[in-house]
Amino acid sequence: MSQVEKKAGLLRRTSSSKKPLKEKVVLMYDEIFAKEDPAKNNPRFWDELFLMKVNLEYLESKLESVDGEDVQRIQDNINSLFHHCVQALGEEHQIKVVNALQTLCALFRGVHQKNKSASGFDIINMLMGFDKAEQRMKDLMERLDSLLCGGGSESLKSLCLKLLLCLVTVTDNISQNTILEYVMINSIFEAILQILSDVSSRGQHGYDAVVLLALLVNYRKYESVNPYIVKLSIVDDEPTLDGMGMVVHQALTEYNRQYKDKEEENQGGFFSTLTSMVGSMFIADADEKLSVQTNEAILLALYEAVHLNRNFITVLAQSHPEMDIPTTPTTPTPTTPTTPLGTTPPSLDMMNNPELPLDPNLQTSNLLITFLKYASIVMQDTKDEHRLNSARLCLIILTCIAEDQYADAFLHDDNMNFRVNLHRMPMRHRKKAVDKNIPSRPLVCAVLDLMVEFIVTHMMKDFPMDLYMRCVQIIHKLLCYQKKCRIRLHYTWRELWSALINLLKFLLSNETTLLAKHNIFHLALLVVNLFNMFITYGDTFLPTSNSYDELYYEIVRMHQVFDNLYCMVLRVSTNAGQWKEAASKVTHALVNVRAIVNHFDPKIESYAAVNHISQLSEEQVLEVVRSNYDTLTLKLQDGLDQFERYSEQPKEAAFFKELVRSISLNVRKNVSLNTLSQDVLLKEFSTIS
Repeated sequence: MSQVEKKAGLLRRTSSSKKPLKEKVVLMYDEIFAKEDPAKNNPRFWDELFLMKVNLEYLESKLESVDGEDVQRIQDNINSLFHHCVQALGEEHQIKVVNALQTLCALFRGVHQKNKSASGFDIINMLMGFDKAEQRMKDLMERLDSLLCGGGSESLKSLCLKLLLCLVTVTDNISQNTILEYVMINSIFEAILQILSDVSSRGQHGYDAVVLLALLVNYRKYESVNPYIVKLSIVDDEPTLDGMGMVVHQALTEYNRQYKDKEEENQGGFFSTLTSMVGSMFIADADEKLSVQTNEAILLALYEAVHLNRNFITVLAQSHPEMDIPTTPTTPTPTTPTTPLGTTPPSLDMMNNPELPLDPNLQTSNLLITFLKYASIVMQDTKDEHRLNSARLCLIILTCIAEDQYADAFLHDDNMNFRVNLHRMPMRHRKKAVDKNIPSRPLVCAVLDLMVEFIVTHMMKDFPMDLYMRCVQIIHKLLCYQKKCRIRLHYTWRELWSALINLLKFLLSNETTLLAKHNIFHLALLVVNLFNMFITYGDTFLPTSNSYDELYYEIVRMHQVFDNLYCMVLRVSTNAGQWKEAASKVTHALVNVRAIVNHFDPKIESYAAVNHISQLSEEQVLEVVRSNYDTLTLKLQDGLDQFERYSEQPKEAAFFKELVRSISLNVRKNVSLNTLSQDVLLKEFSTIS
């Protein structure tokens, strides 16, 4: 039996000599794929077709099996099927609308599967006919728009969004999907906004609406004017922006909760007993299982909102009860073992209850806190390309936030203190942090904690240079704001200094290996300039004069690392080679650090000799530092508080192109036949005449 026949609906098998009977709808599909006009002998053909339950699999497989010559032969019938589908969307009989939407989905997918190598124009011609394409797509988009904005069935709205997601993701590269030109001309942007601004529709359709918008924004974004980019950048309606933020917040919260549950599951029971018996030899495997796939589609939506719309920044700080601790039990979304964690939309219970009852004992949260927790999970494991890209997107979002003046203002606001429980990678040489010990601090402290955590935990052979560069640049941008606004942040700066010095130490120890792949001098320069920032301007933003003394103490205590770095960059800069200029910049940048070391070292040795002390305590060294500032000479370095602003084009264009391709493939896979199952819809409409 052929593949197509297998997929036909078999009604019964009477005897081995007789062929199985086909469903009526399958016979009607066969008529469409014959040369004759199916309505020629049956004027009611199209009316009857849309009353039949769609056999998506059979219809798609028929489209995929059509040979090149047959395409021309049946093109009129395919055009006619498309036309009647669009017409059926205006029917009052809702079962016809459901079947028309399903059929359109099969048409878009089947034709693209068959014609992967064909040009977009050939596909448009096969589906609609060139001469009528503009009108057909205008009618289709208008009908979809009215279904999405009307007061009709929620299931129909859901199916409309599924159809649009199906249409947007039929090609691997979204920008090669020529049909989307018509979606640009006949915009459904307002319909998407209406869904997001309404609490009820947002609860049921917000996730699909946000993912659809994120994909549409990325259609030929560098080649032409994309109306969805223009419109998204000027949205200033508060309920709409809040709605978008709520959808993203709920999706990330759901992921965080699932991760936490999985983490607790792995820590309990037999596994926990086994590891306590034989030590921590299995820890790495456990972590690997927890490093689950991220929800990149929702992350992309957050990026586009933050990057394109300045008004969205206010949504990041919008406070509401923390959703990590549900006040009422929610029904989790059932996931199969093969479903990657976080790729499914949040459960409907959660989406339908955006307003949780206020509990005086419950800490308030906001989108930024939820995102930081999410990023702390994603950034733990960057061993494969997929996770590396997710971490990169998180850091790009944080870069955009760190550059925004309004975002910086609420990050540093002393009146907005939160306890942010970031996930920390289990490491043998440090104890697991206890959640209750986390102090309530301005949000910038959590951002800095996340950066320090990344720096400390990713010094490995397969060094993620790009992520380290972004981390250090985010820290620099935050320091520039603190210096500019003279904000004295009460933060454990020593942890940051220690992490940065250890990073330099790592670069020195692995110089040969790293130089084969990376320009380590660029990163070293950024790190040294962070120290220069503290040395030159620290008195304007460090919390106390004691903090400034501690900075000098750390530099003097770890002087060997700076000495070794100077020797290395001097060696490279005095030899001809590709790194000569880059190393030379680091040599110049080290001038003040070396001046501090050369000034205080003899003073400390002299103090120890005079007082007959072999090893000075920290307090004694600090005393020497405080009493010898007057004779220290430092050079004023220019441009320490300047930085290059983030720009997506051209630097990040290739990254986003690949990311959108990956998301598109994932969405296409998830908008599968089972998600378009009619059973629920037909049950809902069975009472409608």
